[in-house]
Amino acid sequence: MRRFAVTVPILLVVLLTFASATAQSARKMARIGVLCAPACNLGPNDAFMDELQKLGWIEGTTIAIEWKSPDYHLDRLPALAADLVRSKPDLIVAFTPPAARAAKNATSDIPIVMLFVADPVGMGLASSLAHPGGNLTGVATFVPGGFSGKGLEIIRELLPKAKRVAVFINPANEIHRLLYPKEYPPAVAKFGFQLDLFELRDPAELPDAVATAKARGAEALSVWSDPLFDFPPKRLPDLALHAGLPSFSLFPQFVQAGGLFAYGPDILALARRGAHYIDRILKGAKPSELPIEQPTKFLLFLNLKTAKSLGLELPASLLTRADEVIE
Repeated sequence: MRRFAVTVPILLVVLLTFASATAQSARKMARIGVLCAPACNLGPNDAFMDELQKLGWIEGTTIAIEWKSPDYHLDRLPALAADLVRSKPDLIVAFTPPAARAAKNATSDIPIVMLFVADPVGMGLASSLAHPGGNLTGVATFVPGGFSGKGLEIIRELLPKAKRVAVFINPANEIHRLLYPKEYPPAVAKFGFQLDLFELRDPAELPDAVATAKARGAEALSVWSDPLFDFPPKRLPDLALHAGLPSFSLFPQFVQAGGLFAYGPDILALARRGAHYIDRILKGAKPSELPIEQPTKFLLFLNLKTAKSLGLELPASLLTRADEVIE
């Protein structure tokens, strides 16, 4: 009886200690909300999650993640951002400018880490790159001064005698409205092109726009990345190819879908850098004190099959510079 009487208190102490430790562990699990645009099932998100795991943040174990996706209906973003704010996460991750804008409008208190936003200062989301202020920081995708002209430089190398380039933008895209007038006309003039600007708001406009660009004498098509042009992925590259227009854009998905080339920042590396912001903020850093990073590595993707279909021979100098050639 004595042995049993002694054992019971010991068991109670062990059970209470275990319960207390479990409760503390549950309380310590970080909670983040992720707001994606146009959707959450895109490749860079996988790189982001992989880097989080390497930093010790494992979904369901050390971190709980609430995903919010508008599934290409960007008008849903404000409501989704409000839902996240009501759930009171430790921070919010916002992929792309529309998501960052929606998150910033929804809260000035919860830390926000943005990814794939070209010009957060121009959008008014941050005071400066070095000193963001407020509750938002993260990784930008744009370096002003010459970056926009790189695609035109490559087209000049491919088509030395070309005179006319068509450009597709979406005026509803805040980044297009901010950067196009500042960055593109000077680059076009530098490389001696005439420019045809097409402002498109609806996917149904794309076939006529491509046909009109070709009829006006365009010899290449510059596509500013936007869900309107990027999804479904093959739609615009196929239209350009059938019209005999070499097309180029910012991200490799465009080339994988049939575009001629893409030149832009290493988006997988940027996604991984974003995970480090999560790590630092969850460990106590303030977003206002974390400088916004700009890309330092840029990648060139070429589609050899598309070049052959267009009757273009890619210069050896371009092939050797390419980070990936799709055959």
